[in-house]
Amino acid sequence: MPEASRASPGRPHADAEFPADPYPGAVPPFSFVHIDHARKGGHSHPLTFDVCWRIDGAELDLWLAGHGAPPLAARVPVLSYGSNRNPGKITWLRRKLGLTGPVVVLRARTEGLAAVWASGFRARDGQRTSVLGAAPGASEQHAVWLATPEQVAVLDRCEGRGDRHRLARLGTGAVHTDDGLRIEAPWSYLGLSAIRRPLLVDGHPVRCADLGQDAALGLDGAPAPDDGLSATTVVGAPDPDDWPAAVFVYGTLQPGHPAWPQVARHAVGAPRRATAAGRVCDTGLGYPALLPDGSARAPGWVVDVRDPAVLLRRLDGYEGPEYRRIRVSATPDDGPPTACWAYAWAADQGSLTPLPHGWTG
Repeated sequence: MPEASRASPGRPHADAEFPADPYPGAVPPFSFVHIDHARKGGHSHPLTFDVCWRIDGAELDLWLAGHGAPPLAARVPVLSYGSNRNPGKITWLRRKLGLTGPVVVLRARTEGLAAVWASGFRARDGQRTSVLGAAPGASEQHAVWLATPEQVAVLDRCEGRGDRHRLARLGTGAVHTDDGLRIEAPWSYLGLSAIRRPLLVDGHPVRCADLGQDAALGLDGAPAPDDGLSATTVVGAPDPDDWPAAVFVYGTLQPGHPAWPQVARHAVGAPRRATAAGRVCDTGLGYPALLPDGSARAPGWVVDVRDPAVLLRRLDGYEGPEYRRIRVSATPDDGPPTACWAYAWAADQGSLTPLPHGWTG
């Protein structure tokens, strides 16, 4: 795989800094937002992370809103292991297939998964393509698109969903983005037709990390019977509310509090004590408010849930316009950090007062 140029993460980078050929193309060594500037063409704007993702110091959600684009909570994580991580390919998707809006691409580390050479070639230029396969013990650098449903529809056309590839929720391996968050069951395009199944050479797949495009063109082998992955095929458009399947509750939604029954009917297993980055304040209205803050830890509970989209529609109505729904990383007392939905205060903060240290609701 070609190496990305030695780019400084502090400035926007033009597509030309990351050559698209040979496939799969060079990849920025940082998380980024790709934008199509009318006069300058495609540029990748580096992202940083403290308590949230930021672009040029601004909270990414606020920046997206300023560009008329959906927030992160309205996007789904799509694991990208081939050319869709390359900025020039993203611009190609804009020009050829009508991709619109900022494209959020987070660098990610995978475990137990690998990009391997596929049995077939790319129709437009004859280069061999990659496909995802199970690879016990392997660790690779890939990326996760936080994609809107409309952007997924463009990827569907590019990847030949239902023909060359299937869109599925991964159950094999582990995926962690640069902020340390584990992405449970990400969406990914997996090989479906024979030309998009792993190529077996002497009975074994060949990792793209081990062999470049020029050498891969000359490989001789046969399509594997399958990719070895456990994955559930997705029907229809993905719903951003389906990920993650957990909520972080800290106020009236906590176990034993008045609104807990709304969550309890969807709970899977017992709730777990946890903390998330933030401060819980008193609104003076009989319920607290969460303010994201990387210097403090807010106490609460992690609750794994079934049918998260159904639950969230009810909770959105319960919380009302004073709160905005965000995704957070919460750390249970008995386990590693996990992605959760949470409701952060969105109204005026002037009336908020800090709750005493050690408050647990």
